[in-house]
Amino acid sequence: MFRRPFFLALFLYAVVTSTTAKAPVSGPAAAYQIVHVYPHDSQAFTQGLIYVDGHLYESTGLNGRSSVRMEDLASGRVLQHYDLPAEYFGEGLTAWGSNLIQLTWKSHKGLVYDRFSFSVLRTFQYEGEGWGLTHDDRQLIMSDGTSHLRFLDPKSFRVTRRIHVTDEAGHPVENLNELEYIRGEIYANVWETDKIVRISPRTGRVLGWIDLSGIIDKSELEGSDAVLNGIAYDSTGARLFVTGKLWPKLFEIKVGAIARLVRGTSWPVGSPQPRWSPLPRADRPQDRVHSATSARHRWPRAIGPQAR
Repeated sequence: MFRRPFFLALFLYAVVTSTTAKAPVSGPAAAYQIVHVYPHDSQAFTQGLIYVDGHLYESTGLNGRSSVRMEDLASGRVLQHYDLPAEYFGEGLTAWGSNLIQLTWKSHKGLVYDRFSFSVLRTFQYEGEGWGLTHDDRQLIMSDGTSHLRFLDPKSFRVTRRIHVTDEAGHPVENLNELEYIRGEIYANVWETDKIVRISPRTGRVLGWIDLSGIIDKSELEGSDAVLNGIAYDSTGARLFVTGKLWPKLFEIKVGAIARLVRGTSWPVGSPQPRWSPLPRADRPQDRVHSATSARHRWPRAIGPQAR
């Protein structure tokens, strides 16, 4: 006598949850292998990460704690830094020539630095929020937390075109965050997930996924705000680096050929690693790689209110 009400309630619950839950981030996932583990400042709220001329450069966020840093990879030591005024929340970072370019979150302002002295050379304005930043050989590429990426002229910072990022099923991929341009593809962290998505810069089509679940022991992290964020590439040594907000470690990884894996599987530290083979090239022919960066930002609970 209770079966019909029970199944009706179950049906209504399924309808409600299916319409309110976030769309799953899924697709063909690439295997990864940890090559080396480096120290990373666990107080750094990583929003951007690049590797240039033998050093890491990092943009950190949070009002009153935002900075641009040059760091020694092996030791994690900060060699040089510039602290942003407290009204700015630091975001994506990339290098263009001898300059560094950094976004801010909600101030609609970007900053251009001399990479050697860290002196501010100029500022520029943009619409909407600033999240991630990278570049190809001609233009800057910027994310704003949506499923769209903007291409900017590196001198005027005007938008030259936009792409809409869609997955294998044609659904938009939201919350695109920190960016890195690697071998003709755009790599992007997807905020609040352990996924990196590989994007065609020409069409916006998703080329593949990298699932980094299990790369770090969650017991080493403090709070839910310590999420994966930060991708850097050493084009000379063909080394790929990843880290996260408030993470005590930075990882050099290799990514294997795309394989259709069971959802949620990964190769954490200490487990047998898959045989590595190079990633397939993107649909664009060039082989140049440029750095980029950014990270999503909720306030750590110990610091202040959530940013979103």
